Amino acid sequence: MKSALLIFLFRLINLLPDSLRLGLGSVCAFLMRRLMKRRRFIVSTNLALCFPDESEARREQWLREHFRALAQTMIDRAVLWYGSEDKIRRIVHLSGYEHIQNSIDSERATLMFAPHFVGLDAAASILSMRLVKSATMYTPASDPQVDAIMLKGRGRFNQVTQISRKEGIRGLIRQLRQGTPVYYLPDMDFGRDGALFVPFFGVPAATLPATAQIARAWKADVIPIVTRWDHKTGHYHTQVLPAFADFPGEMDLEQATRFCNQQLEEWVRADPPQYYWVHRRFKTRPVGEKKIY
Repeated sequence: MKSALLIFLFRLINLLPDSLRLGLGSVCAFLMRRLMKRRRFIVSTNLALCFPDESEARREQWLREHFRALAQTMIDRAVLWYGSEDKIRRIVHLSGYEHIQNSIDSERATLMFAPHFVGLDAAASILSMRLVKSATMYTPASDPQVDAIMLKGRGRFNQVTQISRKEGIRGLIRQLRQGTPVYYLPDMDFGRDGALFVPFFGVPAATLPATAQIARAWKADVIPIVTRWDHKTGHYHTQVLPAFADFPGEMDLEQATRFCNQQLEEWVRADPPQYYWVHRRFKTRPVGEKKIY
């Protein structure tokens, strides 16, 4: 019953004109800011940690803009999961895809470095429409019915292999060995095991060194994916950037992981509200440090 209702709502939202769909996103953003007090606290804390030199008023503005973008991306899953290909292409714009195609054509392992920007689902959808096959890792939802809807929606175009986080990184490596481009999310806090504490906006963050490990072991191209939601048009802009040059080269794992976080910082600074600040990025602390959240 729950899944049927959710599917009905998504299909209904997909039929709305753009103006109403954007209006619904605005209403949801207002409600999220008012009702999701725990998440609001996390966003506010993250922004204060990462931008201590900005004024409180500026950070509050970013918080409002973040919830606006986040709410719209949740609403727009209705289009991504149930809309036509033409409709998706109308609102999601892709540039730089040639960097991925060049990697595939060269028969090198292709690792798409896709940090958690709020438009992540839009990027995954438009890329899966171009890629004959791809693979990604996902975190299962607590509700199996919701999980099934997400898996179906995210895998509707071409051949998309979705690997549960519970399976670990081995499933992604298996796909790389088979020549499948992998869409990898590098910036989640998965605890202390296997993680390195490297700075993210000057704050030690538990970060998996898998990006550098995969690049070195499989001579993979690490190709960044940056997505931005435009509040003026309601459209998404997914930019594929050139692969990191000679990565990791002579860097050790810690240096290479620090480099990845530094690159991410640059992209976030360009438009801070676009990053997924509702995530407890600094949940795991170095030994002896107090919990942040």
